[in-house]
Amino acid sequence: MSRTSATTSAPQLASLKSLLRELYEGATPRGVRFRYGLLAFDIVTVLFIIATSFLPSTNVTDIIDVVFGILILADFAARLWISRRRWRDLGRISTWADVVAIVSFLAPLSGEGGGFLRILRTLRLLRDYQMLARLRSDSSFFRRNEEVFIAVTNLAVFIFVMTAIVYETQKFRNPQIANYADALYFTVTALTTTGFGDITLPGTSGRLISVVIMIFGVTLFFNLARALLSPNKVRFPCHACGLQRHDADAVHCKACGTLLNIPDEGLR
Repeated sequence: MSRTSATTSAPQLASLKSLLRELYEGATPRGVRFRYGLLAFDIVTVLFIIATSFLPSTNVTDIIDVVFGILILADFAARLWISRRRWRDLGRISTWADVVAIVSFLAPLSGEGGGFLRILRTLRLLRDYQMLARLRSDSSFFRRNEEVFIAVTNLAVFIFVMTAIVYETQKFRNPQIANYADALYFTVTALTTTGFGDITLPGTSGRLISVVIMIFGVTLFFNLARALLSPNKVRFPCHACGLQRHDADAVHCKACGTLLNIPDEGLR
């Protein structure tokens, strides 16, 4: 009887794995909708984390935490199961960010601040080749402002991850960091090098965190400014040299001089 059950379950598992690979990796309409749904879920999760960080814990928020944790755990298990390179995936920062988020949602005593690392999943989805290709195909606005979207996402990820680190490392020993608002305020003032001085991180570890925020934060901030102020580029591969991005009104490739035929959407 058990042998029959095993024989029956093997094709079912194979079929389930095939379905999951279609949803996570395939170019079918169902897979595209599923990945857009994951992106929306990631954004909702981050907004929930930010909103509830300023509110006292209640039974309702605890239940929602558990629901989010179960959904993230299911997503994490599915990705790991269908992965063709599990060991490489286990070495990624985003994978361990998922682990931290799952623990923080399912075990509140571990510290809710780790849930801020969940925002790394939004960065991973936007960096996914298929997701980027789909966004370029579906949205002319995204095509025109792709660099700005990526720069904003990178900066937002950095701000909220560093906010989580500041909060988790300072909440028990620094009376100036009483909640996420204080940690976020310090992160933003350090990133912009404003440094009002009303909140500081004491000790060597606090100074090192401040240095990391200033160095990497300023770099990401200037990258966003460059994306906002630089001329818009369009993605159109040159058939001669392969250069991918050109000025919107380019007639010749600036790398090799080949005549280009960039489609005009009438938006210039």
